[in-house]
Amino acid sequence: MTAVRALKSHLEPGERLSSGTVTLDQGSASAPFGAFAPNWAQAAVIALAHRSGLKRGAFRPILSRLLNLLRAGPVDARFQGASFRFYHQFSATERGALFNPDYDRAELDFLRAHLPAGGVFVDLGANVGTYALTMARHVGPRGAVVAVEPHPVAHARLAFNVAASSLVQVSLVAAAAADRDGEVMIVTDADNLGASHVTSAPADSAFQVPARRLRRIIDDAGLTKVDALKIDVEGFEDRVLTEFFCAAPPALWPRAVVIEHLSRHEWRQDCIADMTGRGYREVGKTRSNTLLLLE
Repeated sequence: MTAVRALKSHLEPGERLSSGTVTLDQGSASAPFGAFAPNWAQAAVIALAHRSGLKRGAFRPILSRLLNLLRAGPVDARFQGASFRFYHQFSATERGALFNPDYDRAELDFLRAHLPAGGVFVDLGANVGTYALTMARHVGPRGAVVAVEPHPVAHARLAFNVAASSLVQVSLVAAAAADRDGEVMIVTDADNLGASHVTSAPADSAFQVPARRLRRIIDDAGLTKVDALKIDVEGFEDRVLTEFFCAAPPALWPRAVVIEHLSRHEWRQDCIADMTGRGYREVGKTRSNTLLLLE
């Protein structure tokens, strides 16, 4: 199955994929931010969610369907001070950020506490940018953010959000973080775009994308340090991090790290245990992520 066919389920009305390529046509992606501002009824639903327990995860798919009934398509909104075009219908992350202003707040606050103004942040599995754009606003124009996202649809949405937020300090990498340079296969999750992941098994929605080691990503970006890092690569975290810490000098080790652990059962090695053996300390844990700090 071609990448084009694999991606079609994620397109909104007015979006198309050009034949034989993995690029979004203009459609809704070409309209300026604000063109899909919520109408009054959608705004009322979003405000109700923000003020109540409806912002919790169990209610978000219901709210998403309600917004789509009120007007189909994406919704332009602000999250943590940045501008996003949220395609909430098939993305748990975009639903979370749209309906919950405190989405991943513990993780974001932890990173902000250990990321100085003018600092460097690397986001592996950036999705549409809820971490990358938040940290870009925090480090300011003298800082640097490298956002790595392999899925072409998520990457296109990430690029739109970066441009809409005028964050020139963000560099985008269209590749999968991996334990080797080259290519890997990723499979699209039709129900949740952010859960698309590297696979070695044949699948109808699988297609090839470039792959880069974390050290290669850092070197290509011209970085000499990384203050903080977030990694959410759907069960591939161990291969990315174990290879990096074995090969990279300690001067490149990030001081603060957020690791998504929901797919820990898929790890071949316990990368968190490996990091604690190298001097990191586990300082917090949320439902989805482990927070580590280099002593």
